[in-house]
Amino acid sequence: MKQPPQKTELHPRNRHRGRYDFALLTRSCPELKQFVIVNAYNDTSINFFDATAVKMLNKALLKHFYNISLWDIPDNYLCPPIPGRADYIHHVADLLAEINNGGIQRGSKVKCLDIGTGANCIYPIIGNYEYGWSFIGSDIDPIAIDAADAIVKLNPSLKGNIELRLQLNTNDIFNGIIHKGEQFHVSICNPPFHASAAEAKAGTLRKLRNLKGRKVSNPTLNFGGTNNELWCEGGEVKFIQTMVRQSKEFAASCNWFTTLVAKQASLNGIYEALKKVNVAEVKTIPLTQGNKSSRIVAWRF
Repeated sequence: MKQPPQKTELHPRNRHRGRYDFALLTRSCPELKQFVIVNAYNDTSINFFDATAVKMLNKALLKHFYNISLWDIPDNYLCPPIPGRADYIHHVADLLAEINNGGIQRGSKVKCLDIGTGANCIYPIIGNYEYGWSFIGSDIDPIAIDAADAIVKLNPSLKGNIELRLQLNTNDIFNGIIHKGEQFHVSICNPPFHASAAEAKAGTLRKLRNLKGRKVSNPTLNFGGTNNELWCEGGEVKFIQTMVRQSKEFAASCNWFTTLVAKQASLNGIYEALKKVNVAEVKTIPLTQGNKSSRIVAWRF
């Protein structure tokens, strides 16, 4: 059976365009070895339906590629697929280069806000390693903030480059997080995109059915995710529309506001919100990984 092709749709600077090299990864992280199997393509892999195996793969990837020796998340918290998260960061780097005469901006003076950073702290880890950027990560969940803060404290390369802030008001996105006089080059966000717990479960069932080719009645979230991470009232459209409205108040505090948009159908509602606040520029950047398509929507005033 033919092996799956390399991930050439990923950004050219993405470290994960090739198939996972499990020989290298298990040398960096020996704990991964017990989860390595031979798949239907007669190639080494892991069982991507096993949440523990997926978490261990992330540990290995972060250790091998991003110099993160100690990384862990609480049970049931989102364990994100790293190649796609890296793609977002690389496209943001290109976005910032456009306002820097085409030169990639590097170093800790480039300040980024990660809205809903989660327990995993993935975006700040990748952005700091690849480009030396500094990050403020915000979240409404104190457990997630504590877990992300522990990752920062346990890895010397992250200390002084990533700060975590708890959002005390769940109705606010920027207020209470961006301090007076504080300036950011860019904000990033991976919003909860389902509108309810039932919709989130249905989405998981569809994904597993497509992957396994058969009906699944009791889904296991192989990438995890708490309610706050997976769904919110109104789904991603309402969340991003709120973000757009509130971004106008902080127009002078951030050069580019960006967000991941999972659903093509969400775009019209987001574009309407952007028109209402009179943004100066909007960009939509397509993202593709395997059979999954999404996009980044970016705006500035």
